[in-house]
Amino acid sequence: MKNSALLVMNRIDKGLLLVLEWVCIALFAAITAILTLNIIVRFVPVMSMHWFDEILELLYGALIFYGAAAVWVSHSHFSVGDWISKYLPGVRARFVYRFVVELASLVFIAIFFWYAVELMMHTEEQTTAFAMSKKWLYACMPITGAIMVLYSVKNMYLQLAKVINPASSIEVTKEDLNH
Repeated sequence: MKNSALLVMNRIDKGLLLVLEWVCIALFAAITAILTLNIIVRFVPVMSMHWFDEILELLYGALIFYGAAAVWVSHSHFSVGDWISKYLPGVRARFVYRFVVELASLVFIAIFFWYAVELMMHTEEQTTAFAMSKKWLYACMPITGAIMVLYSVKNMYLQLAKVINPASSIEVTKEDLNH
Protein backbone atom coordinates (compact mmCIF):
# COMPACT_ATOMS: atom_id res chain seq x y z
CA MET A 1 0.00 0.00 0.00
CA LYS A 2 2.78 2.41 0.91
CA ASN A 3 4.52 1.88 -2.43
CA SER A 4 1.27 2.25 -4.39
CA ALA A 5 0.53 5.53 -2.58
CA LEU A 6 4.03 6.77 -3.43
CA LEU A 7 3.51 5.78 -7.07
CA VAL A 8 0.23 7.70 -7.20
CA MET A 9 1.89 10.73 -5.59
CA ASN A 10 4.77 10.53 -8.08
CA ARG A 11 2.30 10.44 -11.00
CA ILE A 12 0.45 13.45 -9.59
CA ASP A 13 3.78 15.23 -9.11
CA LYS A 14 4.82 14.57 -12.71
CA GLY A 15 1.43 15.61 -14.09
CA LEU A 16 1.29 18.82 -12.07
CA LEU A 17 4.89 19.62 -12.94
CA LEU A 18 4.15 19.11 -16.64
CA VAL A 19 1.15 21.47 -16.42
CA LEU A 20 3.18 24.10 -14.56
CA GLU A 21 6.03 23.84 -17.05
CA TRP A 22 3.68 24.31 -20.01
CA VAL A 23 1.98 27.25 -18.31
CA CYS A 24 5.42 28.84 -17.87
CA ILE A 25 6.34 28.13 -21.49
CA ALA A 26 3.07 29.67 -22.71
CA LEU A 27 3.54 32.73 -20.49
CA PHE A 28 7.12 33.18 -21.66
CA ALA A 29 6.04 32.85 -25.30
CA ALA A 30 3.30 35.45 -24.76
CA ILE A 31 5.78 37.84 -23.12
CA THR A 32 8.20 37.34 -26.02
CA ALA A 33 5.43 37.95 -28.59
CA ILE A 34 4.21 41.13 -26.87
CA LEU A 35 7.73 42.51 -26.46
CA THR A 36 8.47 41.76 -30.11
CA LEU A 37 5.22 43.40 -31.17
CA ASN A 38 6.09 46.46 -29.09
CA ILE A 39 9.44 46.77 -30.86
CA ILE A 40 7.84 46.40 -34.29
CA VAL A 41 5.14 48.98 -33.47
CA ARG A 42 7.82 51.49 -32.50
CA PHE A 43 9.22 51.35 -36.03
CA VAL A 44 5.95 50.70 -37.89
CA PRO A 45 3.24 52.50 -35.90
CA VAL A 46 0.16 50.60 -37.05
CA MET A 47 -1.58 50.39 -33.68
CA SER A 48 -1.60 51.77 -30.18
CA MET A 49 -0.17 49.62 -27.43
CA HIS A 50 -1.63 51.54 -24.49
CA TRP A 51 -2.42 48.18 -22.90
CA PHE A 52 1.19 46.96 -23.08
CA ASP A 53 2.18 47.66 -19.45
CA GLU A 54 -0.75 46.02 -17.74
CA ILE A 55 -0.69 42.87 -19.86
CA LEU A 56 3.06 42.57 -19.38
CA GLU A 57 2.57 43.00 -15.62
CA LEU A 58 -0.02 40.21 -15.61
CA LEU A 59 2.18 37.87 -17.64
CA TYR A 60 5.38 38.52 -15.69
CA GLY A 61 3.64 38.09 -12.35
CA ALA A 62 2.05 34.83 -13.43
CA LEU A 63 5.34 33.56 -14.89
CA ILE A 64 7.19 34.26 -11.66
CA PHE A 65 4.66 32.61 -9.38
CA TYR A 66 3.85 29.59 -11.57
CA GLY A 67 7.59 29.12 -12.10
CA ALA A 68 8.12 29.25 -8.32
CA ALA A 69 5.45 26.59 -7.84
CA ALA A 70 7.08 24.37 -10.48
CA VAL A 71 10.44 24.76 -8.75
CA TRP A 72 8.82 23.98 -5.38
CA VAL A 73 7.16 20.80 -6.69
CA SER A 74 10.36 19.54 -8.32
CA HIS A 75 12.67 20.53 -5.43
CA SER A 76 14.77 22.49 -7.91
CA HIS A 77 15.01 25.72 -5.96
CA PHE A 78 18.43 27.01 -5.18
CA SER A 79 19.86 26.60 -1.71
CA VAL A 80 23.13 26.77 0.11
CA GLY A 81 23.08 23.00 0.35
CA ASP A 82 22.67 20.63 3.22
CA TRP A 83 25.94 21.33 4.99
CA ILE A 84 24.50 20.92 8.49
CA SER A 85 23.37 17.28 8.25
CA LYS A 86 26.89 15.90 8.22
CA TYR A 87 27.48 17.38 11.68
CA LEU A 88 24.40 15.77 13.22
CA PRO A 89 24.78 12.45 15.03
CA GLY A 90 22.76 9.62 13.54
CA VAL A 91 20.33 9.18 10.71
CA ARG A 92 17.28 10.09 12.79
CA ALA A 93 18.79 13.45 13.80
CA ARG A 94 19.37 14.25 10.12
CA PHE A 95 15.75 13.48 9.32
CA VAL A 96 14.56 15.58 12.28
CA TYR A 97 16.67 18.46 10.99
CA ARG A 98 15.19 18.10 7.49
CA PHE A 99 11.71 17.94 9.03
CA VAL A 100 12.36 21.24 10.85
CA VAL A 101 13.52 22.81 7.56
CA GLU A 102 10.30 21.63 5.90
CA LEU A 103 8.30 23.03 8.83
CA ALA A 104 9.99 26.42 8.44
CA SER A 105 9.23 26.33 4.72
CA LEU A 106 5.60 25.50 5.44
CA VAL A 107 5.28 28.40 7.89
CA PHE A 108 6.76 30.80 5.35
CA ILE A 109 4.60 29.64 2.47
CA ALA A 110 1.44 29.48 4.62
CA ILE A 111 1.96 33.14 5.58
CA PHE A 112 2.51 33.99 1.92
CA PHE A 113 -0.66 32.09 0.95
CA TRP A 114 -2.73 33.83 3.64
CA TYR A 115 -1.67 37.31 2.58
CA ALA A 116 -2.03 36.47 -1.12
CA VAL A 117 -5.64 35.42 -0.55
CA GLU A 118 -6.25 38.56 1.51
CA LEU A 119 -4.77 40.76 -1.22
CA MET A 120 -6.77 39.10 -3.97
CA MET A 121 -10.06 39.11 -2.11
CA HIS A 122 -9.88 42.68 -0.83
CA THR A 123 -8.56 44.55 -3.85
CA GLU A 124 -11.04 46.84 -5.53
CA GLU A 125 -8.65 48.34 -8.07
CA GLN A 126 -9.07 48.03 -11.81
CA THR A 127 -6.50 48.15 -14.55
CA THR A 128 -6.26 51.31 -16.61
CA ALA A 129 -6.53 50.09 -20.21
CA PHE A 130 -8.99 47.20 -19.92
CA ALA A 131 -10.72 48.17 -16.66
CA MET A 132 -10.46 44.58 -15.45
CA SER A 133 -10.26 43.78 -11.79
CA LYS A 134 -6.74 43.50 -10.44
CA LYS A 135 -7.93 40.32 -8.76
CA TRP A 136 -6.97 38.68 -12.06
CA LEU A 137 -3.45 40.01 -11.66
CA TYR A 138 -3.22 38.68 -8.13
CA ALA A 139 -4.95 35.31 -8.68
CA CYS A 140 -1.71 33.52 -9.54
CA MET A 141 -0.40 34.16 -6.01
CA PRO A 142 -2.97 32.21 -3.96
CA ILE A 143 -3.18 29.48 -6.62
CA THR A 144 0.55 28.84 -6.55
CA GLY A 145 0.66 29.42 -2.79
CA ALA A 146 -1.89 26.64 -2.33
CA ILE A 147 0.19 24.30 -4.48
CA MET A 148 3.29 25.11 -2.45
CA VAL A 149 1.45 24.66 0.87
CA LEU A 150 0.21 21.23 -0.23
CA TYR A 151 3.69 20.19 -1.29
CA SER A 152 5.20 21.49 1.94
CA VAL A 153 2.70 19.37 3.90
CA LYS A 154 3.55 16.37 1.69
CA ASN A 155 7.28 16.91 2.21
CA MET A 156 6.78 17.22 5.97
CA TYR A 157 4.78 14.00 6.02
CA LEU A 158 7.53 12.17 4.13
CA GLN A 159 10.21 13.56 6.45
CA LEU A 160 8.15 12.64 9.53
CA ALA A 161 7.84 9.08 8.23
CA LYS A 162 11.65 8.98 7.97
CA VAL A 163 12.01 10.33 11.52
CA ILE A 164 9.68 7.67 12.88
CA ASN A 165 11.27 4.81 10.97
CA PRO A 166 14.62 5.78 9.42
CA ALA A 167 15.53 2.19 8.58
CA SER A 168 12.63 1.82 6.15
CA SER A 169 13.42 5.08 4.39
CA ILE A 170 14.16 4.72 0.71
CA GLU A 171 16.43 7.75 0.81
CA VAL A 172 18.82 6.60 3.52
CA THR A 173 22.14 7.05 1.79
CA LYS A 174 25.49 5.48 2.57
CA GLU A 175 26.65 8.89 3.74
CA ASP A 176 23.80 9.01 6.29
CA LEU A 177 24.69 5.56 7.58
CA ASN A 178 28.43 6.29 7.77
CA HIS A 179 28.06 9.44 9.88
